[in-house]
Amino acid sequence: MNPCNKVLPIALLLSALSILGGCERDTYTTWNCRSASETKISMVLRKAQMEFQGAKFDFCGSLGNQSYFDQKCPAQTSQSGIVFTPSSGALVMNGQEYQCTAL
Repeated sequence: MNPCNKVLPIALLLSALSILGGCERDTYTTWNCRSASETKISMVLRKAQMEFQGAKFDFCGSLGNQSYFDQKCPAQTSQSGIVFTPSSGALVMNGQEYQCTAL
């Protein structure tokens, strides 16, 4: 048997698997947030980004149960502009406090 006949089916199988693997669903969590002055603000956590009030923020890291986000992550995670505590839904951005509920 020609060795090329064995290689071709394996190559086709690997190609098919790589195509199927690239069709993963995008996982995200949507939250409804409110503050003292605003209600029903949508927040989306998708991969390593937060979408909030029309802006996107990068995940800067976590310390304990708090996650930190900013448009440009500072050298020290705790100095990020957004602090989010998923377990309680508390979000603090630029001194403004929000209460968020996962949908």
